[in-house]
Amino acid sequence: MVEVTLGSTGITVNKNGFGALPIQRISDEDAVCLIRKAYEGGINFFDTARCYSDSEKKVGIALEGIRDKVIVATKTMSTTVEGFWEDLEISLDNLKTDHVDIYQFHNPSFCPRPGDGTGLYEAMLEAKAQGKVKHIGITNHRLSVANEAIDSGLYETLQFPFCYLATDKDIELVEKCRKANMGFIAMKALSGGLINNSRAAYVYLARFDNVLPIWGVQRENELDEFLSYVQEPPVMTQELEELIRHDREQLQGEFCRGCGYCMPCPVGIEINNCARMSLMIRRSPSEAQLTPQMQEKMKLIEKCLHCGQCKGKCPYGLDTPTLLEKNLKDYLEILDGKEY
Repeated sequence: MVEVTLGSTGITVNKNGFGALPIQRISDEDAVCLIRKAYEGGINFFDTARCYSDSEKKVGIALEGIRDKVIVATKTMSTTVEGFWEDLEISLDNLKTDHVDIYQFHNPSFCPRPGDGTGLYEAMLEAKAQGKVKHIGITNHRLSVANEAIDSGLYETLQFPFCYLATDKDIELVEKCRKANMGFIAMKALSGGLINNSRAAYVYLARFDNVLPIWGVQRENELDEFLSYVQEPPVMTQELEELIRHDREQLQGEFCRGCGYCMPCPVGIEINNCARMSLMIRRSPSEAQLTPQMQEKMKLIEKCLHCGQCKGKCPYGLDTPTLLEKNLKDYLEILDGKEY
C-alpha cells in the first residue's frame, strides 16, 4: 500500500483519493455504497465542493460513524466574506461534521491574500482559529495563480490538473510544491475522460511521491480498478510506456480539458463536451457520442454568437469558438460516413 504526505499538513493518506464530483449524477444509495466500499478498500481521502450540487450531502451520509477515520476536503467559490461563511456552514451541515480537514478556495481568478481588500483570506484564518478549518488550500487551473499561491507561503495545499499529459511547466509546479513543503493534489488525473487507461495514469503519477491523485468515481467498476491499485500498485512496463508516449503525441497541445469554467453559454452550447468531441468520439465508446441527443447538442454550435465569453474564461487560453467549429465540422463528416 502506497501513501503520500501532503506537505506541511502532515496528512498522510493512501495514494488514491476519491473525487466526489461524479456522484452528483447518481442516487444517494449508490453514492453511499461507492464511498463506503472505497473506505473499506483502503481509500481515506475524499474531495468534494460546495458547487457540486448534492455531492457534499452524499459524502456526509456515507461517512457517518467513520468521519474521524478519513480526510475530507471541500471548496468554496465565494468571492465575498458573507458568501464564504455561508458556504462553510452549509458544507459543515452537509458533511455532518464540525470541521473540514482541508478547505480550499475553488479556482479563484486571483490568489487571495491578507489585505487584498476582499477579506477572504482573513475569513479563512478566522475559520481556522475557530477550528472549523484544519488546513488552508487553493485549487486552480491557471499556472500564474498556482505559482503565486506557492510563492505566497499562505497555503498548505495546491490542487491543480496533473496527469501524463503534463507540460514541463506543470511538472515544475509539482517540484516547486515539494521544495515549499506544500501538498500537491492532482485533479483531472484522467484528463476529464480522455485518458482511458487508469493503470497508465496511476504509474505515471507514482513517479511523484508528493502527488495525491484524486480519481473521479461514478461507477462501481471504476472504483474497483482503483481499489485494486491500493492493494497491488501497478508498475511501469514497456507496454504502458508506449501507451503514454502515444497518448502524449495525440493529446498534448490545444485541446479542451472539459473543466467547464467556460460555461454557461448564452445560446446553451454544452461547450465542455462539444469542444472535445473529436477526441471523445475516438477515445470512448462512439455510440454514446452519436446519439440523437448528442447530435442536437452539437448542432447548437451553429448558433454560436462568437461573443468571446467562453474564450475569455478559459483557464488554458484556448480559442474556444474556433475549437467548437473544428469539432462540429469533424462530427458532421463522421455522421456522413468518414472513418474515424
